[in-house]
Amino acid sequence: MRCPFCGNQDTQVKDSRPTEDSAAIRRRRYCPECASRFTTFERVQLRELMVVKRDGSKTPFDREKILSSIRISLRKRPVEEDQIERIVSSIQRQLETSGETEIQSNAIGEKVMDVLLELDKVAYVRFASVYKDFREAKDFEDFVENLGTHKK
Repeated sequence: MRCPFCGNQDTQVKDSRPTEDSAAIRRRRYCPECASRFTTFERVQLRELMVVKRDGSKTPFDREKILSSIRISLRKRPVEEDQIERIVSSIQRQLETSGETEIQSNAIGEKVMDVLLELDKVAYVRFASVYKDFREAKDFEDFVENLGTHKK
C-alpha cells in the first residue's frame, strides 16, 4: 500500500481488526520513510457495478460518493461515524446482491433517502434538497409539508 503522505510503496501493517459490522477489515499502517500512520479498509466486492446517470452515461460505482453525501447530510447531527459506515456498507451490499450490474442513479438516491428518513429527518431534508434539486424556498416548504404524511 502506497503512503498517502510521501508516496513510499513500502508501508507496514501494524494492526488489523474487523469493523463493527464485520463487513470490512480495518488496517492501521505505518510508513517507515516518513513515520506517518494511516488507516485503510479492505472490503469484499461481489461484482463490478456501473451507475447509469440521468443523462444515460455510465460510471463505475463509487462507494465514497455515497459516503461523502451522507456525511454532508449528517454534518452536526447526533450520528456516529461507525453508523454512517454501516449504512453505506448496507446500501452497497443491497446493490451488489440485487443481481444487476447496472444500477440507475435514482435507485441509489432513493435507497439513501429511505435510510435517512428513518435515521434523521434533518439529514433527510438536507439530502433531498440536493438530490431533488430544490430551486427555491417553496420547494422546501412543499417537501417538509409532505414529510409529515410520508410514512413507510
